[in-house]
Amino acid sequence: MTGTDNGTTGSGGGQERPIVIVGASLGGAKAAEALRGAGYQGGIVLIGEEHERPYERPPLSKGYLLGKDSREKIYVHPPQWYAEHDVTLRMGTAVASIDLAGHTVTLADDGRVEYAKLLLTTGSVPRRLPVPGADQDGVLYLRTAEDSDRIRAALRPGARIVVIGAGWIGLEVAAAARTSGAEVTVLEALELPLLRVLGREVAEVFAELHREHGVDLRFGVKVAELTGDGGTVTGVTLADGTTLAADAVVVGIGIAPATGLAEAAGLEVDNGITTDQHLRTSDPDVYAAGDVANAFHPLFGKHIRVEHWANALNQPQTAARALLGQPDAVYDRVPYFFSDQYDLGLEYVGYVEPDGYDQVVFRGDRAGREFIAFWLSGGRVLAGMNVNVWDVTDPIRELVRSGRVVDTKALADPNVPLQEL
Repeated sequence: MTGTDNGTTGSGGGQERPIVIVGASLGGAKAAEALRGAGYQGGIVLIGEEHERPYERPPLSKGYLLGKDSREKIYVHPPQWYAEHDVTLRMGTAVASIDLAGHTVTLADDGRVEYAKLLLTTGSVPRRLPVPGADQDGVLYLRTAEDSDRIRAALRPGARIVVIGAGWIGLEVAAAARTSGAEVTVLEALELPLLRVLGREVAEVFAELHREHGVDLRFGVKVAELTGDGGTVTGVTLADGTTLAADAVVVGIGIAPATGLAEAAGLEVDNGITTDQHLRTSDPDVYAAGDVANAFHPLFGKHIRVEHWANALNQPQTAARALLGQPDAVYDRVPYFFSDQYDLGLEYVGYVEPDGYDQVVFRGDRAGREFIAFWLSGGRVLAGMNVNVWDVTDPIRELVRSGRVVDTKALADPNVPLQEL
């Protein structure tokens, strides 16, 4: 098997069955790379529904959306990489079902691919807005490169952009829209942006940031309907009867793990595909990685599902080693993500559930947006977020991993090195 292929792959002619990866995004491409890097010389089939070769998603709401990054920059590998590494890349190909007993993947065109081991990196899908008028033209979601192209085309100077949802995607799109000269209104059901993720103390920083850049933030609101003219959206009507004019509406109300194939096949599914610490599912020959995997994490002692780039980047390395039977392949990295909005850049290391902390400690200049925020429980650091402060993720990660009780006064003091806490 070499390069791009659209035929049926099987085990006929005495050939061993390949490792099949369903989901040709960052996670799937990195898994193929890790398999070859580990010395695996057997067949690899990488199957994806999109017609684009595997690419990274963070630029879609950051540099690529702003027009700063070229299309070529988003791809995981150059086009020739797959043939050079003997990876069969099947793009524009939907998988219809998985037969666990028969070790077979059936494609939407009735083709079949047999597998020795299967890795699911199917990712997530945007949650759809459940109100009348949400199916009109000009109602946009952000998940694919084509989605980013459509949103970028709408971000014209003076355009009226309504963003529904003040999560990471919603705020990054709002920042890109304002930077492009559009008029932006952000609608959020909760009292503050990112409230469930960051808590009130830090969420207020982002409300202040976007207000300073001219975003009309409206909290505690509910969308009742999207109005339109001739099938194209023209406005957003709220539950209180207020109507906001809109040239485009961007919906960012979260994502859901793409578990349909796994569930239909009989794999254990619970807020994602359930896996152990080796990323192995309830079937010993099937693994999952990335957004879709609800994996047992040894550090936290429970299953967690992380929807961020670093998980899609790093989990496939563990999955590849586990697929090759290496018993020490355990995924225990501390979660990490980053965001860029206007002149604010941040990195976040750790894991905190809503209401899972009892204290937030700030180090640095919160008002000037140059600080580190720490979330603690019982004096132990659960997570840390550095805002416009750099080269501190390693010591923050070590604080999280250590689980030790820290002196909160020293934690807040910029003159005390984090390594000494």
